[in-house]
Amino acid sequence: MFHGAFGRRQMTIREKLWRVQWSMLLFISLIAVIGFVVLYSAAGGNVDPWASRQMIRFAAGIVVLVVVAMVDIRFWFKHAYTFYALALVLLVVVAVAGRIGMGAQRWITFGPLNFQPSELMKVALILALARYFHGGSADDARRPLFLITPLFMILLPAALVMRQPDLGTALMLLMTGGIVFFMAGVRIWKFAAIALLGLAALPVAWHFLREYQKKRILMFLDPESDALGAGYHIIQSKIALGSGGVLGRGFLQGTQGHLSFLPEKQTDFIFTMLAEEFGMIGGLVLLSLYGIVLLYGFAIAFGSRNHFGRLLAMGVTAMFFLYVFINVGMVMGLLPVVGVPLPLVSYGGTAMLSLLFAFGVLMCVHVHRDSLIGRRGDPDDL
Repeated sequence: MFHGAFGRRQMTIREKLWRVQWSMLLFISLIAVIGFVVLYSAAGGNVDPWASRQMIRFAAGIVVLVVVAMVDIRFWFKHAYTFYALALVLLVVVAVAGRIGMGAQRWITFGPLNFQPSELMKVALILALARYFHGGSADDARRPLFLITPLFMILLPAALVMRQPDLGTALMLLMTGGIVFFMAGVRIWKFAAIALLGLAALPVAWHFLREYQKKRILMFLDPESDALGAGYHIIQSKIALGSGGVLGRGFLQGTQGHLSFLPEKQTDFIFTMLAEEFGMIGGLVLLSLYGIVLLYGFAIAFGSRNHFGRLLAMGVTAMFFLYVFINVGMVMGLLPVVGVPLPLVSYGGTAMLSLLFAFGVLMCVHVHRDSLIGRRGDPDDL
């Protein structure tokens, strides 16, 4: 009776607030606080220019998270394609008139504000795929023709992002989309077939990569071959990781970061900064917090009574996992350097706000876990 009641009537704001997973928000906040501390250290013991801005963005993002969680999940279902179309249009705008920075055309500028539409697309793609597969059956997910549209929905933005160029985000779109495909019931052999086609196409794809992207991949295989050039980043990162030892050099005592040997210490290589000052213990504490948030995400996904919510929650959780996995693997030399930030820790406004928006969608699934959604979005259309 309890589940049915919430599934068929509108909940009050008080009921929705009661259902918010506040303990999950606590762990998200703890991760962000670690980020503030490391950014403070990266600036030489100063809240400016990074830590103070990151705190403001996080506070705004938490408000966005709670507001998004309060919105009826059927709203996100009905407008999923609209959000996807908006993100796609913004990617086209970037390709035509985007701002160029550090050799890449990834930003749109509105007055004093700069943002990356590719970060918005990560969430919009999950919304659109979740809606598409919710509208089909398990048998539909096994039909190749049914998969053409969602495959195009993944490849089009990935191609636009690659053009910027942004290999890391393009790979995240492809992998997140693949995970949603798997959760929707697509057979394993189809993934194997696509993987084989991808391997066969590698020689062709190599020619479409920018020169610096080719160097990053080659340096991943042998960074010492150009220790003072393309391999410098990863070599310095490994030195900093090793110098931290088990307990670290101490807060504000890191040499690689503070003596400017470590590049991009406030963004892509911030995990290295953390590990140098707080050691392996500090790194494991952060990874454990990430693991706890991931467990919350899986629990929310499996607790949803509607397929749209399950796919949505799994997509957001998968995206969050890929952020962590790629960034940590990158700075440890286990993956090529592709410019993926460490979630909630790396400095960056668009990445922070888009991720907290995604967590708001995840929380929305939990708040409305008993809602019944038909194929067209109505509970009576089951």
